[in-house]
Amino acid sequence: MSKTTRATQALQKAGIAFTAVSYDYDPDAPRVGLQAAEAIGAEPGRVLKTLMAEVDGKPVCAVIPSDREVSMKKLAAAFGGKSAHMMKPADAERLTGYHVGGISPFGQKRQVPTAMEETALAFPAVFLNGGQRGLQVEVDPKAACAALNAKPAPLIA
Repeated sequence: MSKTTRATQALQKAGIAFTAVSYDYDPDAPRVGLQAAEAIGAEPGRVLKTLMAEVDGKPVCAVIPSDREVSMKKLAAAFGGKSAHMMKPADAERLTGYHVGGISPFGQKRQVPTAMEETALAFPAVFLNGGQRGLQVEVDPKAACAALNAKPAPLIA
């Protein structure tokens, strides 16, 4: 597996230090983020999942802990909207250029407004998808948030 992806290239270009970690991706896992956490031996709250959604019809990206669920009400509020819903997988793949299970907030084909669950910033390091299935990158969450121009917000239910 290549550890060079658009996501890792975006991290390098932004000057963000990261460690790439490969694992055996299980496409049949009921919750891919939790499977990733178990495979790399990290607590699930430190492994963040990238969710593509729409707020008032506009695409957004939400980054939340893999062991939690996003609150659509809080997601809409984070972007000053009235309603939010998850993007269809095919639309998320077309917008980001990544396959579901490998969507990274970094290096997306079209960068969209991003919010990161504020509790993730309390960790010294978190794991984010590295741009392909079976690849995580360990980064400083504050540096990641800054590089993504993401707004820290309460997003979880």
